Amino acid sequence: MSGNTASEKELIGTGLKKRTEEALANDFLRKAVAFTTDKLKTGKLKASDDFGHWEEWRERGKQIRKHVVDNLDYYLTQFTDNVSKAGGHVHFCQTGDEAVKTFLEIAEERRAKLVAKGKSMVSEEIHLNHHLEERGIEAIETDLGEYILQLAKETPSHLIIPAIHKNKQQIADIFSEEAGESFVPETKVLAGYAKQRLRNYFLEADIGLTGCNFGVAESGAITLVSNEGNGRMVSTIPKCHVVIMGMERLVPTYDDLEVVLNLLARSATGQKLTTYTSMITGPRREGELDGPEELHLIVLDNGRSAQLGDPVFQEVLHCIRCAACLNVCPVYRHVGGHTYGSVYSGPIGAVLTPLLQQDMKEAGQLSYASSLCGACYEACPVKIPLHDMLVQLRARKVRLGLTPLAERAAFKTFQTTFGNVTLYRLATKSAYYAMKPFVSKGFITKAPGPGAGWTQSRFLPMKPKRSFRDRWEELQKELKQTRPMEPQEGGHRHD
Repeated sequence: MSGNTASEKELIGTGLKKRTEEALANDFLRKAVAFTTDKLKTGKLKASDDFGHWEEWRERGKQIRKHVVDNLDYYLTQFTDNVSKAGGHVHFCQTGDEAVKTFLEIAEERRAKLVAKGKSMVSEEIHLNHHLEERGIEAIETDLGEYILQLAKETPSHLIIPAIHKNKQQIADIFSEEAGESFVPETKVLAGYAKQRLRNYFLEADIGLTGCNFGVAESGAITLVSNEGNGRMVSTIPKCHVVIMGMERLVPTYDDLEVVLNLLARSATGQKLTTYTSMITGPRREGELDGPEELHLIVLDNGRSAQLGDPVFQEVLHCIRCAACLNVCPVYRHVGGHTYGSVYSGPIGAVLTPLLQQDMKEAGQLSYASSLCGACYEACPVKIPLHDMLVQLRARKVRLGLTPLAERAAFKTFQTTFGNVTLYRLATKSAYYAMKPFVSKGFITKAPGPGAGWTQSRFLPMKPKRSFRDRWEELQKELKQTRPMEPQEGGHRHD
């Protein structure tokens, strides 16, 4: 389990409806998220078409990730052995709490007061910043989007574009409050201020912290991809570099890395390649001009190994964190990432969060935040069947008896009724009279009870008084009367 408190977990499921209503009422958020995700989706489609043979690349990516996860013990051993041979220190952590404890021990040994962070969803997953603040250690996000949200005291809303829900004016307001001076909402001005502010943090930080996009097992290389230069600054200037990596983020060889990097960039932002691709193999060696004196690799489990061997959910570990599923999801498009109440949002978050937290009661409710349209599967560069997994999570929640009593009673009644011909016919006839008091001009515009959610955005048509089954005999008679007579054998037909 991660370092979440019970109250934080409750927010994921219990607060889902409230957060959804707030997001739907926020017209700016909806427009901002829709605009950016449309842009990313269009870019991805163009990039994949220009690349050519996209489905073949997807299949290759799927096979690479499947092979790694199927043989994770072998590749994890090979990778960490090579990291150690290159001079790095490896720490295996089963839980988020262990990972936090390990990082704090490294920080205390170095008497660290300032940590410069590159973009790292795994550090968000274990709530590292919160724990550092409790120890009096300042952690500064150096990714521009993450820095904006840190100043705004918010969490990321998207896997690769954390501040997707902010516009330039809002960012200018945040920077103006921080600096004590007014900024115009222009990208060059805002980026220039952030660059100036962050430069000293790179130089003064005791520890640089990054995530790891992919670890190359054959060499022990830690691969970082970014469209900003902060990743290289964080990993080379501070004397100590700490990497926190989810245990599944591996590829066997550099040839395999080429495949997943091509898939990642095109699926994430529509680029041929991200601006910065860094490969780090151990700390600085004698004679080298830059790099840290120490490199620590924290390998995090935190619920991942529980999916190994699971015939339904093991594939969720294939994810390369490109966020393509978020960019096509009709639910995410309307509500943004904060609605999910979790570090991981969108379709991948709705599957990954309850599995990592092993919490079907609260986090399991995220599986209902989906239309099950399958767009996420079509967009996924490694073909993860997220829509199928969402259905299976719902089924697991039902099997555990975690659905509301009224829902269980309703489906039990449904099962009994549809399993008995007499009850079915009685129910279909009764439905007309049950609906009649709520009908206006042939439609129900305000349904009672659970049906109220349906009619918030659409009308429910009135059931006809006579069903198709009721009319079947009459239709058969009409068909016989209108059917032309068949000619007799050996004779002629006259019209």
